[in-house]
Amino acid sequence: MRRLTLIAVASVFATASAFGQSAGTVTSGASSPTKPAAATVAKPVAASTAESRSSAALALSHEPTFDQGTAGRIKEAALSYSDLAVRGGWPMIPTDAKFVSGVPGPHDDVLRKRLLISGDLAADKASGPYDADVTEAVMRFQARHGLAPTGIVTPRTLAALNVPVQKRIRQLEASLERLENMNFAFGERYVVVNLPATFAEAVENDKVVRRYRVIVGKTEKPSPTLTAEITSVNLNPTWTVPSSIAKTEISAHMRKDPGYLSRMHMEVLDAHDSPIDPGSVDWSGAHTPNFTVRQQSGTWNALGAVKIDMPNPYSVYMHDTNQRSLFSDDYRFDSHGCARVDNVRDLAAWLLQEEMPKWNRAAIDAAIATGQREDIALPKKVPVAWVYLTAWMTKDQTVQFRNDIYDQDEQLLEATAEEAAFFSQAANHPLTAHLAQ
Repeated sequence: MRRLTLIAVASVFATASAFGQSAGTVTSGASSPTKPAAATVAKPVAASTAESRSSAALALSHEPTFDQGTAGRIKEAALSYSDLAVRGGWPMIPTDAKFVSGVPGPHDDVLRKRLLISGDLAADKASGPYDADVTEAVMRFQARHGLAPTGIVTPRTLAALNVPVQKRIRQLEASLERLENMNFAFGERYVVVNLPATFAEAVENDKVVRRYRVIVGKTEKPSPTLTAEITSVNLNPTWTVPSSIAKTEISAHMRKDPGYLSRMHMEVLDAHDSPIDPGSVDWSGAHTPNFTVRQQSGTWNALGAVKIDMPNPYSVYMHDTNQRSLFSDDYRFDSHGCARVDNVRDLAAWLLQEEMPKWNRAAIDAAIATGQREDIALPKKVPVAWVYLTAWMTKDQTVQFRNDIYDQDEQLLEATAEEAAFFSQAANHPLTAHLAQ
């Protein structure tokens, strides 16, 4: 069986470039990257603005996480990793191992072997101290696992290196299972949010033309997987607080501070959308609210300046935020289920490009500056998919892994195994044989 090339040349260059690092010329081979030129590794440059963060994210790769060929490529990757497992997988690196560039250490060779087996290091670099070649290999590995490509073996990098190949195979199997049960209408233009990776991609003609950091659901309030269509863009939206949040969080604030609603520019509405006195409301939190809490448009609004409508059974959507500093964090699982999008105005302009120049980026900024709410229907709906892929392979044969943040991989595989066992037994019983057909 052909051994996959796990690292694509373009991805290597883009990753180094996006984080302010330089790399030499690299060519790809049939089984692993060939000898890369030495690189001078600098500290990553902080992406301090929405534009620079989204630019750096796009520079990583123009290959979509999710397209019509993703399932087939995941199967191919799973076969490759199964082959690795048959041949013994990769070695575990001691958790107390220390690596310093240019300083020989007792675990240097085991690190090289680990990186060589996964295709991150060339086969002719199997021994030696932690040098520029190993630094580049570590950067490649980090980029494939959603880690900042510093070239330094941090505790998080070491933990990722020590994930057994069998678990990586299970991640590929779980991701494949999810995709095979999805029915998504790909179009020339569509949007994908991969929840474990906390990134959104705007795809046009099979290439990622925009990529943004996103903040998705907390582990206790996970964002759902779904397929839908984006129907409109709302500028200066109001926020209708979900009843679950009103019952718990808003009620708790009001019990402690009766002036909370006023300070947060919120009002309480009855069933007819008429304002009512907050003092007349039962804020005990013991009952489902028989009222609606709505936050007015403005800089204080939790949805920020932009909301992207995408009707779905979960009542989630994509939006801006008034806490944009959170996009600088590596850990971006902090919402109640919706997806907050970094540089969302840029995404809005892309969604509305058929309405240009009427609704170009400058027009969107100007409309937001007025403070007036504006609902803009898309002339052509754009398909959107929120997917849960902890493992996938892009068209350039880069295999990517992310943490199973919601612990859904093992649950899915266990349920699938139980279902398979049930139908296997049913096929052998005369009374239930029809169930297995």
